Amino acid sequence: MAANSEKLHRMKELVEKLREASMAYYAQDKEIMSNFEYDKLYDELAKLEQETGMVLTGSPTISVGYEAVDELPKEAHESPMLSLDKTKDREELKDWLGDKAGVLSWKLDGLTIVLTYQGGELVKAVTRGNGEIGEVITNNARVFKNIPLRIRYQDELILRGEAVITYQDFEKINSRIDDVDAKYKNPRNLCSGSVRQLNNQITAERNVRFYAFALVKADGVDFENSREKQFVFLHEQGFDVVQYLKVDADNIIDAIADYETRVQTYEVPSDGLVLTYDDIAYGRSLGRTAKFPRDSIAFKWADEVRETTLKEIEWSASRTGLINPVAIFEPVELEGTTVSRASVHNISILKNLKLGIGDRITVYKANMIIPQIAENLTGSDRLEIPDTCPVCGGRTELRAVNEVQSLYCTNPDCDAKRIKSFTLFVSRDAMNIDGLSEATLEKFIGKGFLHQYQDMFHLDRYKSEILEMEGFGERSYKKLIDGIEKAREVELPNLIYSLGIANIGLANAKVICKYYQYDIDAMRHATAEELSEIDGIGEVIAKAFVDYFSDGKNNEMFANLLQEVRIVREVIDESEQILDGKTFVVTGSLNHFGSRNELKDLIEKKGGKVAGSVSARTACLINNDAASNSSKNKKAKELNVPILTEEQFMTEYLGMEISIG
Repeated sequence: MAANSEKLHRMKELVEKLREASMAYYAQDKEIMSNFEYDKLYDELAKLEQETGMVLTGSPTISVGYEAVDELPKEAHESPMLSLDKTKDREELKDWLGDKAGVLSWKLDGLTIVLTYQGGELVKAVTRGNGEIGEVITNNARVFKNIPLRIRYQDELILRGEAVITYQDFEKINSRIDDVDAKYKNPRNLCSGSVRQLNNQITAERNVRFYAFALVKADGVDFENSREKQFVFLHEQGFDVVQYLKVDADNIIDAIADYETRVQTYEVPSDGLVLTYDDIAYGRSLGRTAKFPRDSIAFKWADEVRETTLKEIEWSASRTGLINPVAIFEPVELEGTTVSRASVHNISILKNLKLGIGDRITVYKANMIIPQIAENLTGSDRLEIPDTCPVCGGRTELRAVNEVQSLYCTNPDCDAKRIKSFTLFVSRDAMNIDGLSEATLEKFIGKGFLHQYQDMFHLDRYKSEILEMEGFGERSYKKLIDGIEKAREVELPNLIYSLGIANIGLANAKVICKYYQYDIDAMRHATAEELSEIDGIGEVIAKAFVDYFSDGKNNEMFANLLQEVRIVREVIDESEQILDGKTFVVTGSLNHFGSRNELKDLIEKKGGKVAGSVSARTACLINNDAASNSSKNKKAKELNVPILTEEQFMTEYLGMEISIG
């Protein structure tokens, strides 16, 4: 009895830990434990469930994926999207196949999507969601790089595939982000966010690709009882199909070895392989468990793990003051390269690993690409978290955000913050000054050229010194000075964003500027209560804005900056402001606009406001699906806010005549 009680207690611990990790990974696009650690805890839980004969509510062994978020319409799948049982043992995979033929393909690391075609047209795209209910992302799928919008097959076609972003596109997108804190951690996170955007223009810019891996429905087609023939059929319809090989017991081990060689240079993120019986009828006859189909199994790479010694933790500071721990260890060979460092991500993970300098640790490459610490074999737990910033010596403090602990520098004048702040200041959505990389800014700051933002506009004082710097000649110097002069004309929202106020993005800056009618003094003296009344500006953003302008140094710096720039503003035709004073909320998919941003821009040009949530001040909720159970619909009904279709809104508020059908 005591043993069972201990096992039950441990199972509860594991369910909670794995649930938190899954929620962070799938719904919030962040990582609070490594894949290695997750798999280890998952296997421990599965073993305990088998030993006790019990499965707890919420166990990841019977639940799949993340819960769909409110911002996108939800829809139930016609058939549940199950997870796959898995193995890391090649012989076990061979035994599973037995004397049957199989199809071995990449297991891609992205976001699973279900596509539906009718009459040869793409009519619906839904994410996997929690396996039962997904998010409708049809508008976004239409702008994937390689999805056919029209196919030859005219009956209903339903297929599944993986939306992914290649390593090359991932690096390219990250290279355009000047703020290190804002860079994406891995292609899967970038893809997940891109697929679920409310603005499909952003999706289109991200080069999302779709690879089909399973046919669900195509009545009337004779596939000769072969999964391989289904892949051929999908390819003939214009789909990119996940790369696959026909295998049997004689060649499966060699096939796995071939994939293992190719994964290290494969352009698409992959975390393993999938093996499916080629015989469709046989596979179906096996049925399914509560979570797994029995016709397929996943093979995950047995991570190449190396033991080494932890030499030090390097603490890397950023613009926001966030100080990230990076593990430095004795170099080891992993997947063909020498590795000596790995990000530990945050203090929560660092504490869980119980690290200490000199500890024996094991390291591996997640998906054979990203170095990670797998385990701490010593577990000395002797690592001291620094109470001073490694860059400026200022005091540090621990802060918890969404139950994840991170370390921050509290010194507002930290050099690391200054470098990152100037990097944001010159970025495209801020002052948009070309020719100033973070490395160049670091040199300028180090030489004493830059102290306040106003100094950026007087770099010509240091012409001779700059021309002597590596990488600068007359042409590049002139380009830099021309870019700075061009930046003197700036719109107020871009200027506000350039200040790097916590939680204030360009969109929020636009909302605040418009609310105060571009009156700089009114904005600088705004109260948190006033700002909180603005639709889309909550208490956190309001406090950050007020705190910034309550600081004497910030006000002085901003006043000096204003002496260097000329605020320009788009000329507005007052006769066109027919929506002045009205606030709208837009949700769901649209028919007459390419994206919600397109409709939002139109409303704002007409003098209206677009908020993210329904309130008593909302003029109407624009939603083509008035019957949906979304949180916005429920709130609108509670507050008696009208729910109008696109056509109704355009007719009633914009005076447009819309032809429907």
